Amino acid sequence: MLNIHLIRRQIAASAHQSVVLVLCVVLSMITLVSLGGFSRSVHSSFLRDARTLYAADIIIHSHSSISPHLLDSLTALEQQKAIESARVYEFYSVVQAVKNPKRSASGDKKAEETGTNKRELQLADETSRARLSNTESSEGEESLLSSIKAVEPGYPFYGTLELASGRPFHEVLTRGSLVVEQSLLDRLHLKVGDRLRVGSAVLCIRDVVLQEPDRPVNFFALGPRVFVSSVDLPSLDLVGKGSRVDYTILVKVENEKELQRIANQLRDASMKDRERVETYRTAESGVKRFFDNFLFFLNLIGIFTLLLAGIGIQSSLTAFLKEQERTIAIMKAVGSRSRFIIAHYFMVVAVLGSLGTILGISASFLLEKILPDLFRGLIPPNVELTISGGAVAEGLIIGFLVVIFFTALPLLRLKEVKPRAIFGKEEQRTMQSRTTWLTGSSSVIFFILIVLWRIREVKSGIYFVLGMGILILASFLCSEGILRLVKTLHAKNLILRQALKGLFRPGNATRPIIVTLTAALAVIFSITVVEENLNATFVRSYPPDAPNLFFIDIQPGQKDAFARDLAIPAIYYPVIRGTIMAVNKEPIDREAERHKHGDNLAREFNLTYRENLLEDERLVEGQGLFRKDWPEAQVSVLDTVLKMKELKVGDTIAFDIQGIPVDARVSSVRTRTRSALQPFFYFVFPDKVLKDAPQTLFTAVRVEKKQIAALQNRIVSHFPNVSIIDVTETVRVFARVMDRLSSIVRFFALFSVIAGILIIISSVFATRYTRIQEAVYFTILGARGRFVLAVFALENLLIGLASGLIALVLAQTGSWIICRHALDILYKPFLGISTLMIIAMTILVIAVGLGASLAIIRQRPAAFLREQTEE
Repeated sequence: MLNIHLIRRQIAASAHQSVVLVLCVVLSMITLVSLGGFSRSVHSSFLRDARTLYAADIIIHSHSSISPHLLDSLTALEQQKAIESARVYEFYSVVQAVKNPKRSASGDKKAEETGTNKRELQLADETSRARLSNTESSEGEESLLSSIKAVEPGYPFYGTLELASGRPFHEVLTRGSLVVEQSLLDRLHLKVGDRLRVGSAVLCIRDVVLQEPDRPVNFFALGPRVFVSSVDLPSLDLVGKGSRVDYTILVKVENEKELQRIANQLRDASMKDRERVETYRTAESGVKRFFDNFLFFLNLIGIFTLLLAGIGIQSSLTAFLKEQERTIAIMKAVGSRSRFIIAHYFMVVAVLGSLGTILGISASFLLEKILPDLFRGLIPPNVELTISGGAVAEGLIIGFLVVIFFTALPLLRLKEVKPRAIFGKEEQRTMQSRTTWLTGSSSVIFFILIVLWRIREVKSGIYFVLGMGILILASFLCSEGILRLVKTLHAKNLILRQALKGLFRPGNATRPIIVTLTAALAVIFSITVVEENLNATFVRSYPPDAPNLFFIDIQPGQKDAFARDLAIPAIYYPVIRGTIMAVNKEPIDREAERHKHGDNLAREFNLTYRENLLEDERLVEGQGLFRKDWPEAQVSVLDTVLKMKELKVGDTIAFDIQGIPVDARVSSVRTRTRSALQPFFYFVFPDKVLKDAPQTLFTAVRVEKKQIAALQNRIVSHFPNVSIIDVTETVRVFARVMDRLSSIVRFFALFSVIAGILIIISSVFATRYTRIQEAVYFTILGARGRFVLAVFALENLLIGLASGLIALVLAQTGSWIICRHALDILYKPFLGISTLMIIAMTILVIAVGLGASLAIIRQRPAAFLREQTEE
């Protein structure tokens, strides 16, 4: 029979180790349960509010005009009263504030109060009279790149587009009117009632949008939203051949039971590779894909923390059992069998593990209150962050399994404790038995299963396990090498010599500490170094010759006039939109491609044609850009494409270029010699292949910051169809988002460091007796307290430095691989920041080690010797 009072006394006798073990279990639970609850909240929100997120039952989307066959099918269904539809056009364009003529205060007040048909007609006449001409002055007007959304009546079918005035959206957005975001008014110093030039028309701002149902997150938007009525779209002169416009048709089905049949009918009528027909149940928004990818990455960090916490559980339990060794030896001496002792201590572990699991789940609920602030600006406003019963149940299962598998090995090793341990004569135990290997293998299999369970992708899970295995193995080998080197050192300084010996104190978990800290720090260091490289490439160090203004959608007939207005030497790149149908006659699996975490071949590409390499390009394969001895169509590909699909010179790629099939043979592979924001294209064709295709022009120039506004105003006044992207604004958006994402990642990665700190504390407690003995002997031999303090501090300094230096080497290696091969940017080591991180972490290790050792240092020699005499 198991004695409950004995269990309680043993836990109390090793209170410090019990607390550490419980905290390790808490740590293993908190990230997985909180992230699991957050992930479930996001996914359930998308599922629950799917109709609202897409504002329709069926969503038809294309980057080019909807095909006539599909339009005919829509018309037939509308005539049958089976559906309602509304077209939506989305694109970027520069808008300008227009100086309002002086009006009387009473007239302004009357206009705001009435909104009558007379006013609508007046606005319509004003719109038609306000067409731009080259003689119209734009002096003093301000301009801003904005996200234009032209909608037909009926939008949105589901959800509510909230306006500041509280009025219905369909009543406000009429001919000649605009609805805009508050940020546009703030940046252009406008108010409701002022006028705004959009393309070739001048429209009146009638209201401010507060929330848009099908645009829940806008942190990647390059400009504030501007709503335009579809009846005003022709007057804008912004949508033409080759324009970068997203065409969407939202469909509301009258009978829910007919949803799938109607969707299939429209899908059959669509152009398979140009038009996507999805229901609200199957569609994947960019927001959902972003969260899927980001949560995938956070789950990896959570699993990594689980692994390190598991090591902490094993280490703390080993230390706990070490303190109980004499008790175990006595139990064996009086006849207790190993099976009884293991069962007894399993109950001790079960009590501590249950307590840790309960505290971990409770802490997850507290963390769930912090997550909204942590993810502020990233999560949709309608997402409620709650921990569901499923997340709690999953946490309980994981907590139970973590305790079982990570404590099995220390518990099974109790078989090897002999009765003579009562006299302190226990020899060093080995780990070569079949049970040991079986237990270790089971723990590895358990970890792999947890990874696959959380990630739900076999291939990614295997890569992650291999990556973690390599990281842990590299940390172990490096720490083993350093410790062997340290063991051969013969320091003359007494403090240093004693500190070096302390690293190999019996029961001291020096190796697990260094391995755990190294792995955790390597992850955090890598995140920091990669972030610094991204900042250096795209934010801080913008090359003086790199363009900062990009001009898109220039029509070929406007080129000469545009060049005169621009008055800056520039290269004009033709842009033709196209999609890839097959590679080496193997059709592209678009569904599989879209589920990739990186770039994919299923999207639409910008193609171009030229006969020469750019200044920042060089060939890595091929005799030249194109082969003169090949009669068929040729294409040169950028080496980035090879990361999406394995290609070589001579392979064939089948393109659909605006409805015309083109089979091209790969003539060369190019690479970029610089990673700055320079124009580049994945696919380049010879002039003869694409020269006659419908196209627009694109160019980029470098302009002094103070001259950007004037140039932007001049260009948009004369060429309203041209979109101007100020890269400095794009960089600000990118930097803000990247900073928030990095903060979230570091927040969860810090739990991994806490796991290492817990192992340090566990190691100090595990070697408590030996440390007290050393401190007492030092004191008896005449050493003062500061000497003992210096020895322990130096010992922790060596552990911190070893962990930090190994982590730095691994982090720099990993960061180089990520920057050069994943992000394709130049790599810098940022040794200054890395050194500061090592110093900070070393100080933390010293503080933790000394904090846990203070009670030991304060032990009085007489009291300790009296205890030994009584024993």
